[in-house]
Amino acid sequence: MIHAAINPSVAFGRHSLDLDVERETDRLVTGLRQSVHQTLRRQGVVLGISGGIDSSVVLALCVRAFEPDRVVALLLPEGESSPDSELLARMLADHYGIQNVIQEDISGALEGFGCYCRRNEAIQRLFPEFGVGWGAKIALPGNLLEKETLNIFYLTVTNPAGESFTKRLPPQEYYQIVAASNFKQRSRMAMLYYHAELRNYAVVGTPNKNEHLLGFFVKQGDGGIDVSPIGHLFKTQVYQLARYLGVPEEIQHRTPTSDTYPGGSTQEEFFFRLPFDILDTIWFGVEQGISPQAIAQGLDLSVEQVERVIADIERKQRTTAYLRMPTISFQAEPA
Repeated sequence: MIHAAINPSVAFGRHSLDLDVERETDRLVTGLRQSVHQTLRRQGVVLGISGGIDSSVVLALCVRAFEPDRVVALLLPEGESSPDSELLARMLADHYGIQNVIQEDISGALEGFGCYCRRNEAIQRLFPEFGVGWGAKIALPGNLLEKETLNIFYLTVTNPAGESFTKRLPPQEYYQIVAASNFKQRSRMAMLYYHAELRNYAVVGTPNKNEHLLGFFVKQGDGGIDVSPIGHLFKTQVYQLARYLGVPEEIQHRTPTSDTYPGGSTQEEFFFRLPFDILDTIWFGVEQGISPQAIAQGLDLSVEQVERVIADIERKQRTTAYLRMPTISFQAEPA
């Protein structure tokens, strides 16, 4: 596994996650070249771009590693994608001189899988009036720093008049909504591999450390990749690389979203439950063996708040461990 190069600091705080961005960029570019050309024996790379910070940083790294003509950037919209995603993704590709930009609308595949109707069926068991023109999103309770709450999901729907209604999601409806929605990530990955195999290229992934180690990804979807260049980086460190690599300001200032649900949902409200700079610093402190008391002092938080965040990190890692497991296989019975 690649580990980020951290600048040493005297006192613990948000600055403890500061990268030597030039050194880290050079290391990742070298690692990409070796992984793709020498290990995988592939001639270039394919990745999906969405106008988000993670895919933008990975695209910038790939351009440095392989030159623009060996990078294929795929736009993979569907009927509920934000129009901003395509606009920003095309601006990004133009910014880095990518000529191989391909758009594949996966709406038809999702219709064929029953993605939308299966999801809506579950939503309508809670809100029978839900239909065309309505929005919907899943979210966890509010900021972890404010109060102790369990990771219980709620469904919020918004009617065409802009009125919102929220109910707690029972397990069966939650499972069905998520299972149906995951067709989106798995369909996108299937398309990425089509274009990679067409050219003898590798698929480069875009999940960061927060997504991978806390389980904010889809198994055999956005987690099914050949190379993971930023899977060791906290979200805040991805932003540091974005500034160094010259990612357009519009993307750097865009609120991270999952762009999965028709009502829109930020990553913070859907899953992470607090700002990344606080989450990442607490998490890093735990990894470095720093006490909750010292972490709290460095972030001007209470020890109770820090311990609450630590417990949530541990709970998410434990409950999503199966997503990161390799395939379970069995040995032949001895003769």
